[in-house]
Amino acid sequence: MKVILVCDNLNTHGIASLYEAFEPAEAWRLAQRLEIHYTPKHGSWLNIAEIELSLLTRRALHRRIESFETLVTETSAWAGRRNETEGVVNWQFRIDNARIKLLHLYPEFSAL
Repeated sequence: MKVILVCDNLNTHGIASLYEAFEPAEAWRLAQRLEIHYTPKHGSWLNIAEIELSLLTRRALHRRIESFETLVTETSAWAGRRNETEGVVNWQFRIDNARIKLLHLYPEFSAL
């Protein structure tokens, strides 16, 4: 079974990280199962995926799911409806807004 890992490009690791954490034979075994996909450096794809997963959680998985089969049925039905309606994300957070709202994250430099 292949594990597909979608990574944001911020502080990501590669396959080589497995060799730092595991013995070479185990790292190689894990590397054969792992397929890494990186999001675009200047894109908001991962944010949109997180929004979609949040919608799925709130609208389809907001209750106790009795079995794995029910989980598969519910998520498939939700994804089908979402695809049929061609749901879109109205992305309103622009660079100008980010510079104001996230000002506390940027360091201040003073002249020497």
